Amino acid sequence: MMDTVLNLGLNDVTAVALAEKSRDRRFALDSYRRFITMYANVVLGIDIIISRNPRDHKDRHGLYARHRSQRRRLDNIVDRYKERVEEESGKPFPQDPHAQLWGAIGAVFGSWMNQRAITYRRLHISGELGHRGQCAGHVFGNMGETSATGVAFRAIRSTGEKKLYGEFL
Repeated sequence: MMDTVLNLGLNDVTAVALAEKSRDRRFALDSYRRFITMYANVVLGIDIIISRNPRDHKDRHGLYARHRSQRRRLDNIVDRYKERVEEESGKPFPQDPHAQLWGAIGAVFGSWMNQRAITYRRLHISGELGHRGQCAGHVFGNMGETSATGVAFRAIRSTGEKKLYGEFL
């Protein structure tokens, strides 16, 4: 249960490329917004979520609608989130994917001793303790009603039994 950073490598340039490749500007901007939020929180320690209830936040900013005005709102939200990062950290949101990667590596490995990870290890892991990080390509779970997100393992984490195990939403 260590921290995670998803969508690493998105920046002002790659978000445009993602929009062109996917033919879905709303999806690309929403992915960039999610990345800024997660990176700011996990790596920089900055909470930029305006509402604790994601549904309230999306309703307030019209993030469920799939039309032109929603894309403009997402543009504005991305800009506001980057401004918030700069206000809080004194530095612009990192645009260099390598800088993003090294920031994420430090934060993820640093989360080994957060309370969530300690509790998880106490409840679910017996015997030898290990620590690893993973950088992997993923499919997007926010492309619409036919998308999902999840994780799969080749062994049951709590017992080590060699059996396919996973969770999805």
